Amino acid sequence: MTTTLQRLLGLGGLSGEVATHGGANRRNMLLLIQLRWLAVAGQAATILMVEYVMGIPLPVLWLLAAPVGLVLVNLISAPLAARQVEVGDRSLMIALLADVAALTWLLFLTGGAANPFAALYLLQVVLGAVLLAPVYAWALIAVTTLCFAGLGLHSQPLNLPPAREGSLLSLYLQGSLICFVLMAVLLVLFVTRISQNLRARDAAMAAMRQQTAENDHIVRLGLLASGAAHELGTPLASLSVILSDWKRMPALTGDADLDQDMTTMRAEVERCKAIVTGILLSAGEARGLAPQRTTLRAFVRDVVASWSGDGVSVEIHDRLSQDPSIIADPALRQVLGVLFDNAVEAGARRIIVTTTQTTAQAGDRLDIAVRDDGPGFAPVILQAWGKPYNSTKARAGAGLGLFLLMNVVRSLGGRVEASNPPAGGAEVRLTLPLSALAPKDPTPQ
Repeated sequence: MTTTLQRLLGLGGLSGEVATHGGANRRNMLLLIQLRWLAVAGQAATILMVEYVMGIPLPVLWLLAAPVGLVLVNLISAPLAARQVEVGDRSLMIALLADVAALTWLLFLTGGAANPFAALYLLQVVLGAVLLAPVYAWALIAVTTLCFAGLGLHSQPLNLPPAREGSLLSLYLQGSLICFVLMAVLLVLFVTRISQNLRARDAAMAAMRQQTAENDHIVRLGLLASGAAHELGTPLASLSVILSDWKRMPALTGDADLDQDMTTMRAEVERCKAIVTGILLSAGEARGLAPQRTTLRAFVRDVVASWSGDGVSVEIHDRLSQDPSIIADPALRQVLGVLFDNAVEAGARRIIVTTTQTTAQAGDRLDIAVRDDGPGFAPVILQAWGKPYNSTKARAGAGLGLFLLMNVVRSLGGRVEASNPPAGGAEVRLTLPLSALAPKDPTPQ
C-alpha cells in the first residue's frame, strides 16, 4: 500500500540512474508530478475559497474539471515514470502542455488575460527552459504566447457582486501578490530539486569517467599480461621437455638428490604453465582447454587446497543452502588467491572463508567472506578502496592486485566490500550473482 502511494505521488523510483539525459528526464518527470499534486491542491483550494469565502460567484463545476484532469494525468504518468528507466523530452513536453491546458481553462473561465494569475504562464516557460531541449522550450513559448493572446480575445468575465465592484483594483493586487508568492515558492522548490538532480547526474558521470579510465588501465594490463603469457609459453614448454629428457637419463636419476631436485623443478614448471594458462583463460584465450564444470562447494575447496601458504591455516565455513553447478572461472580463482596472499603479507596466520547463498528478487547471490587474524586494513586503504596502487607497501606496483580484484568481480556483476570487524583482523566480502558463474547449457539444435 505504501509503495503504491509513493508511486502515485511521484516518490517511487527516485533512486534510478541519472548519468544519462533520459535518466535525468525521468527524475524531472517525477518532480513535475509532485509539483502537479501541489498545483491541484492549490487550484481546488483557491476555487472553493473565492466561491464560498469571498462570495464571488464562479462556475465551480467547470473550474474543478481542470484539477480533476490533472489528477488523471498524474494517475497515468506516475506509475509509468516510476517503471521506466529513461524518459524522453517529448514526454516532458506533453506533461508541461497538460499543465498549460489546465491553466488556460481556468483563466478562460475567470477573466482571461485580465486575471492576475495569468503570470503563471511564466512559470511554465521557466520549467520548459530548464527541463527541455531548446527546440521544445521554444515551442512551449509559442504555445503559451498563443494561449495568452487567445485569452485576451476570448474569455468569460468574472461576475463580481456589487459590493466588490468598487474594490476591483484591490482584488487585482491581492491576486498578484498571491500569484507572486506562489511562483516564488514553486520556483525555489523546483530549482532546489533540479540542482540535486544535476549534482547527482554530475556525480554519476564522474563515476562513469573514473570507471572508464580504470577499464582502460585494465585493458592495457590485460594486453601486457596476455603478451607476457604467450612469450613465456615457449620457454616453459622447452624446460618441460628438457626435464622430461633428464628424467630418462640414468646418469642423472641415479643421484637421489638430483632426482629430487628435478622432480621439484618439473612441479614448479607445471605450476608456471598453469598460471600462464589461467592468465590466457582470463583473457579469453583458452590454450585449447575447455571450461571446467564443477560445483560451488568443490570449487571453493579446490581453490583453498591449491593455494599454498606456509604456516597459514585456511578454514571453510560452509553456509550454503545448495550446491549449484558452476563454471570454475579462473579469474575468480585468482581473486581468492590475491586475497589469501594479501592476508599472509599483512601477517595473518589464520584465514576463514565463509560462503553464503542468499535469494533476492534479482536472483540468487553468492557471498564469499574472506576474514583473517591480521592487523586489519589501514584507514587510508578503506577510504580509497578499489583505487589502483592503493597500498601501504613501499614496493612498486603494490595495491594493483586489489584493484584488479575489484574490477574482476565488477565484470561479473558483483561488488567487493572491505572492513575491519570489531573482533579484529580484516574482512573482504565478495557478492556475486550466481547466474554469472552458472554454466551456459548449449541450445538444442
